[in-house]
Amino acid sequence: MDPEKLLEKMKNRTPDVLGHDEFLKSAILLPLIEKEGEVHVLFEVRSHMLRQQPGEICFPGGKIDAQDQTEQAAAVRETIEELGIKESQLSTILPLDYLVSPFGMIVYSFVGVIDSKATFVPNSSEVDSVFTVPLSFFLKNNPQKYRINFEIQPEENFPYDLIAGGENYNWRARQMDENFYIYEDKVIWGLTAKVLLHFIEIIR
Repeated sequence: MDPEKLLEKMKNRTPDVLGHDEFLKSAILLPLIEKEGEVHVLFEVRSHMLRQQPGEICFPGGKIDAQDQTEQAAAVRETIEELGIKESQLSTILPLDYLVSPFGMIVYSFVGVIDSKATFVPNSSEVDSVFTVPLSFFLKNNPQKYRINFEIQPEENFPYDLIAGGENYNWRARQMDENFYIYEDKVIWGLTAKVLLHFIEIIR
């Protein structure tokens, strides 16, 4: 077969994350809102009734559904649903970097502005409460950083005989930094802190 003809199939292909079909895809929005003449970042406290991460602090967001035309549309939909606001009360939505997590998830993150006159009616099944933190706090205070080390444990029937080095193969251990922002009695960490730090680094 002519290799040129073989590659014809790839000419209109758009590259993506390898294995992206197997990843859970989510979208989140980092909301900014003006309060008392100062820019604040808005956060949610997850409902204590949720099975995953109850009571933790996060940004509005969730799984991208089939009806969402774009990742941004998903972030907007989730924000409206969770905060109980109107789409017209969201503006200047811009993309941040997306994150491919080691746990099989791609997270598309955005930043946007919520109208300062918006009234919040949080969806109680997902959101326990909302609060804001002055953006200046994050600009003045770096997060506390801690490192997580991942151990590699191949399953019992792993075919060591098929790889160079066998059972003595020199696996590359993976490490991940976790950031913690502590504001009054609130602890902001995990994905939320990672996206927040990314945003702070951009605007700095």
